[in-house]
Amino acid sequence: MFSYSLDQLNEKAYVRFVGDLDIEVVELMETEIIPALQTYTNIEFDFQEVPFVDSTGIGLLLNLIETVKKNGLDVQVKIKNVQPLVKDVFDMLQLDKILGENVFV
Repeated sequence: MFSYSLDQLNEKAYVRFVGDLDIEVVELMETEIIPALQTYTNIEFDFQEVPFVDSTGIGLLLNLIETVKKNGLDVQVKIKNVQPLVKDVFDMLQLDKILGENVFV
């Protein structure tokens, strides 16, 4: 079961994901998470409790970041606390080159 929490401080959003980022998350991402992040200019995603990401999850993450950056604002995105197995997938897909090396902290 996937869940998330969203905390905010001024223009910064802190999003903590819990569970597998996979096809089961599509509806939640599209109906809740993306709309909730549209007004923030600084977003930090915590992957501490994400043990698994599949190809759908990668697509959701890329879509999420692309969508929040489309609103015309200069949006800064950070991803932190990535689990080793998930990091291996991110590295294999070279997400740091796609999203920018400064995204992963």
